[in-house]
Amino acid sequence: MKINNLEHFRSVVASGKTAYGLVITSFDPSITEMAADCGMDFVWIDMEHSPMTITDVQNMLLAVKGTDCAAFVRVPWCVNYLLKPILDLGPAGVIIPMVNDPETMQKAIEACHYPIHGGERGFATRRQNLFNKIPITEYVAASEHDPIVIAQIEHRDAVENIDRILEVPGLDSVCIGPYDLSASYGKAGQFDDPEIGAAVDKVIASARAHGVLLGAFCGNAEFWKNRHVDWAGLCDDLGFLATHLRALLAEHRSAFQK
Repeated sequence: MKINNLEHFRSVVASGKTAYGLVITSFDPSITEMAADCGMDFVWIDMEHSPMTITDVQNMLLAVKGTDCAAFVRVPWCVNYLLKPILDLGPAGVIIPMVNDPETMQKAIEACHYPIHGGERGFATRRQNLFNKIPITEYVAASEHDPIVIAQIEHRDAVENIDRILEVPGLDSVCIGPYDLSASYGKAGQFDDPEIGAAVDKVIASARAHGVLLGAFCGNAEFWKNRHVDWAGLCDDLGFLATHLRALLAEHRSAFQK
């Protein structure tokens, strides 16, 4: 059932390849449209660390229509009333930040699933069943794993509780947030530190053992080159632009310096 390009994302991962995406923090849907047209397998629309509103998110989801790009939305926090309207927009997945224990994971699962699947999600259909084009029974059956529920692992408490988190029924994927994770150990961005590497490797091993999809923000390519993930956020839109603008400026200043 084609709702939100989740089928393409799943097919890439099932093939053994890594699905690649861009983190969207600016609220111009042209950036999302461009990422999709450039061949990104997904976009990570970020409501946690951006000024984006729900109307902006809706425009981002519209921007990937007609492409193979899946749209994941990271909500600001694990709260039912924040998740409900996002779910009603029909994203391919929702990313829940700071899932540090199985209790928070259970709360997220319940917020994202209808009562028939053991949750408490309110019922309203618009985009998520193509404006009633898809029969309710078919839509409800698919909704058990569409959108996918993604827990962000970004704190040392989550690492300690990782097996218990992964055992919560209904969890589809975890996503490692390396910067917050390293900061929780008092070593922000120190990816060459053995403790940080060991923490990430523990999450990777646990996700593999439990058969849960593994994603990460992989801005530091050197750190991730020998750590396979199913899906990888390569960079964020503004960070990418800033990096390349600085490089371009330095190149031209050097070339034309008298």
